[in-house]
Amino acid sequence: MRKFYYNPSRKLTLFLLALMALPWGANKMAAQSQDALRTSALESHEGMTISARPWTDPALYKAKFHKKSPYAAGLVAVQVTFRNDSDDSLRVNLARIRLNITLSEDNRQAVDPLTSEQAADLILQPATKNLGRSRFPIPIGGPKVGHDKKWVEVEQELRDAGVRASIVAPHSSVEGLLYFDLQGQFALLNSSRLYVPDVVALEKNRELLYFEIDLSQAGAQ
Repeated sequence: MRKFYYNPSRKLTLFLLALMALPWGANKMAAQSQDALRTSALESHEGMTISARPWTDPALYKAKFHKKSPYAAGLVAVQVTFRNDSDDSLRVNLARIRLNITLSEDNRQAVDPLTSEQAADLILQPATKNLGRSRFPIPIGGPKVGHDKKWVEVEQELRDAGVRASIVAPHSSVEGLLYFDLQGQFALLNSSRLYVPDVVALEKNRELLYFEIDLSQAGAQ
């Protein structure tokens, strides 16, 4: 029988290496967070900072969505971070957020965010979605389809990657993706703004001034 001997010095060496790796890992995560912030457009006032970064690189979707890509179905994901530096809890009304698009001087569109269910419908039924669709106005939601196993898996990935909470605790952040149907016309992002009109400080029962973030500035820093 082969014998194994306990080596305390080896165990200590492994422990020290692991301990040294901890700050490196934390610094790497912090650097990645700062890189994401630099490539985002943002607006900050009254203790709240909202940053937004539209995903225009298909590789970003490939890394996050393993079933079906929203981008391939003409949807854009906007990565948002709500950072609360105040001493009050802040509630963001996610349903009232709009993607405001300027088509011309007298033609502007306000696009509603999609729920994960609506986005899953559009992703899995692109052919049905395009039948009889006019270029604008952009419709809300998509066709109703049966909720089979594939639909459930796609919807789950969309929901997991989305913004999971509407209340941001003091000195904390909430982040995730918002989905908008651009019908594949991603160049419209060059003339779009993310409009966040409804943010309320709960303890003080005070509504903050609206946020309007110029997405054409994302990646320009």
